[in-house]
Amino acid sequence: MISLDEAVTARLESHGARFEVLVDPDAALSISREEFDGDTEDVIAAEDVFEDASRGDRPAEADLEEVFGTTDPLEIIPEVIRRGEIQITAEQRREMQRQKHRQLVDTITRNAVNPQMDDAPHPPERIESALEEAGFSVDPMEPVEEQVDDALDVLRPVIPIRFDEVAVAARVPPEYAGSAQAQIREFGDLEREEWQSDGSWIGVVRFPAGLQNEFYDLVNEVSSGEAETRMVESEDEIGTR
Repeated sequence: MISLDEAVTARLESHGARFEVLVDPDAALSISREEFDGDTEDVIAAEDVFEDASRGDRPAEADLEEVFGTTDPLEIIPEVIRRGEIQITAEQRREMQRQKHRQLVDTITRNAVNPQMDDAPHPPERIESALEEAGFSVDPMEPVEEQVDDALDVLRPVIPIRFDEVAVAARVPPEYAGSAQAQIREFGDLEREEWQSDGSWIGVVRFPAGLQNEFYDLVNEVSSGEAETRMVESEDEIGTR
């Protein structure tokens, strides 16, 4: 379950009665679109149906039976969300917008590069500033994933930007290879790897281009700065340098 502070109210009025449930806002949107595949218990603040959630008043069981054909809250809650309306306060809307703005900036930062600067990542501050300059406003009622393309459209006239992935080969010396390779391979998609005759490890990892600095920091940390890295093309041999 979620906390009451995180929940929004979904309300349905039918057959002269009102039904309210307390639910996570993102889950409510997913349920309303038939996109939710999780457990209802994980995204509600109360396993109950209310007539007035703010007062804790409950509807008559006869009304539940008439409208939903059951009195089981876990069956009724999704129906209230699908058939009713999501109610949010101004403060909840501001908080949802703030959180989704942060998620949007994080998503763009992780995936975007500057094609005019050798595909270097854009720092979050630059994305923040460009979004503000472009006048882009995050919709708190839409999933972040569905807003990325619109954000990129307004960012392109402001800053050079492109979504991309990179493949980087890392060669780790024998004394660090055992523990380091386990962490490096988890950073992204491990495309290829080889153990060398001297005990060193070479792996090619593909990940969002905006994470390049984080990847190099990780490699340096797990190898005490003694590993070697290089960008590779998909057709490159794994090789060493």
